[in-house]
Amino acid sequence: MAETGEVAASRAKTPIRTAWLGRVGYERGVELQQRVRQSSLDADPDAADTLLLLEHPPTYTVGRNCDRGDVLAAPEWLEQRGIAVAECDRGGRATYHGPGQLVGYPVIDLRPDRRNVRAYVRDLQEVLVRTLAAFGVAAAGGEERERIGVWVGSRKIASIGIHLRRWVTTHGFALNVSTDLDDFGGILSCGFDAGVMTSIEELTGRRPGLEDVAGCCAENFAQVFDRRLVSAEPAGMGFEPVLRNARIHGDTRPLESRSLES
Repeated sequence: MAETGEVAASRAKTPIRTAWLGRVGYERGVELQQRVRQSSLDADPDAADTLLLLEHPPTYTVGRNCDRGDVLAAPEWLEQRGIAVAECDRGGRATYHGPGQLVGYPVIDLRPDRRNVRAYVRDLQEVLVRTLAAFGVAAAGGEERERIGVWVGSRKIASIGIHLRRWVTTHGFALNVSTDLDDFGGILSCGFDAGVMTSIEELTGRRPGLEDVAGCCAENFAQVFDRRLVSAEPAGMGFEPVLRNARIHGDTRPLESRSLES
């Protein structure tokens, strides 16, 4: 039987592999991204555009544009709540990652036809807007520089911060699903007070499973970026040893007490 035009077009699309990784320590998440990016930069024949979907233990991350004053909390408060602080190379200011938050790390090569940073950010926002709509939340991407991310009226529900090296992306987005919003209280999140932040759970009273939201997000990512979605197991992507070490050693200790070799 001959293929339909739609099936043939789907086969012709550039694939993007995606995996739900569960809870992964922040440093491990960075290591995984760097591994995939380096494979792409080295033109490894096995390299593939990849969307990593996961959640982190409680962590404040400090981006390149952050003022150290954006971290408001005293060390004692951070220790009491079990929140680590990590510097990173993404754009943006301080933000929070933690349980109940879907984190997406697209590691994709924007060459040759998507080399437009503003368009890339708008596309990430659109992925999240579509995903939120599927869970009953009407949202919109922020247009002004200081409102980059996804908003529901005056409340912010998702943050975006990216890094590009030779047009290969790392870092990405964080979508509040059932996040403990009190944990935003120790920072000026992207320059805003904690009260600006909201979540799917707060807005709808429902608590969707994070893996379900991840699956919906992956499908929307493939649609917005015109890719063919390929589900992958972490072991098949070469990540299993790293993830196993992260789960055993890395999820609860402060970042400063850990190393990539632990």
